[in-house]
Amino acid sequence: MKFGVVTFPGSNCDQDMVYTLRNIMEQEVVELWHKDTDLQGVDFVVLPGGFSYGDYLRSGAIAQFSPIMEKVIEFANNGGYVLGICNGFQILCETGILPGALLHNENQRFICKNVYLKASTSKSLVTANADLHKAYKIPIAHAEGRYFIDNEGLQKLKDNDQILYQYCDKDGHITPDANPNGSVDNIAGVTNEKRNVFGMMPHPERAADEALGNTEGKLMFDSILEQVQ
Repeated sequence: MKFGVVTFPGSNCDQDMVYTLRNIMEQEVVELWHKDTDLQGVDFVVLPGGFSYGDYLRSGAIAQFSPIMEKVIEFANNGGYVLGICNGFQILCETGILPGALLHNENQRFICKNVYLKASTSKSLVTANADLHKAYKIPIAHAEGRYFIDNEGLQKLKDNDQILYQYCDKDGHITPDANPNGSVDNIAGVTNEKRNVFGMMPHPERAADEALGNTEGKLMFDSILEQVQ
């Protein structure tokens, strides 16, 4: 499978993603620059974490106007697979490809730590292999990770089974205390109605290498490859 990882000015997780896909998952990876207008025939586009354009205005607000994003949006609208992690999730929400918005964390602080996630559906490319009763330990690192959507939008997400992940405690209980940033309904990731675009704040690529002592994020990449190939 051929993955394209986009780098924006300020991206700092692009090489983490390239390493995971190329070295751990042994997939072909193309490194795409924000000024590129050719996706080079990739099967899957990844928007990595970081601080695109310094997070001026709002996180992801400027990156949505990068030349490559016109092609990414076109690719997604034609059914192509797109994954946004952290800042990539923020960018996808800014473009409107994904519903909702990412606001400043409730405590107004940058949060960098391991949290626990629970897959909310098995009906997606990224969660198909997940145990819906298990809590997965995945790191977060963000200042604007509080997922927000209005009541009508939240109900639509639930009705369409579009919630991918929710923050939980180590025993899998979805509680207010397990919510690190104040996200609505503990939401950590969502998909679009066509189920080909995925966004999440936690970093599975930082939990995919045995050298890091945690490979629980690798499950998501395994799931992608098993469902597509």
